[in-house]
Amino acid sequence: MTDRLLDVKNLHAGYGPIAVLHGLDFHVSEGEIVVILGANGAGKTTTLRAVSGMIDRTGSIELAGKSIASAKAPDLVRAGVAHVPQGRGTLPELSVEDNLRVGAYIRNDNEIDADIEQWFQAYPVLGERKNQRAGSLSGGEQQMLAVARALMSRPTLLLLDEPSLGLAPIIVADLFERFAEINKELGTTMLVVEQNAQLALGIADRGYVIESGEMFAEGPAGELINDDAIRRAYLGV
Repeated sequence: MTDRLLDVKNLHAGYGPIAVLHGLDFHVSEGEIVVILGANGAGKTTTLRAVSGMIDRTGSIELAGKSIASAKAPDLVRAGVAHVPQGRGTLPELSVEDNLRVGAYIRNDNEIDADIEQWFQAYPVLGERKNQRAGSLSGGEQQMLAVARALMSRPTLLLLDEPSLGLAPIIVADLFERFAEINKELGTTMLVVEQNAQLALGIADRGYVIESGEMFAEGPAGELINDDAIRRAYLGV
């Protein structure tokens, strides 16, 4: 894989006067799963927020060779970027099915119903609860719904922010297995921020480790997880 779908150079971002990212360079090639790792407060979530246009940022950000450095979040959805934020990101008062329909709001084709059925088959519990309010689902079910809703826009790039947060280990394992299947079956490129380093690197092609808003290490997933120094200092394994 040589085609860079996402290419980020000299990324700076923060919140008001507080600078969090200090010139990050990274890329995600088409069809890859890339994971960003680091300790709490390293800037992982800020990185995804900057890429998806949720906060002000400077630097070069290109999607499929076109600059998106000044684009806002709604524009990026139309450009093919979907973001599943930390803390699920469902619309709690709407039903499961209506959440999925909201995810397809940029589309005007006649395959939306078929895609909803596809995700009900992928996550049968969502089909069983399609008329239930999203806010009444369990944490794991809400995460499934958040991912399915993001994929209803048929994105080329899926951003996942701490998808394992607050979930039981068995649910997390199933969730990551499904991410790998989605990547393989649909070709969806993924950029994943995650605390569970072993699980994330287990499905990833490559990884980056950031420290205090700067890039500390990068490489193939297998090399990162087998590097004793990185494992002890940054991955918690």
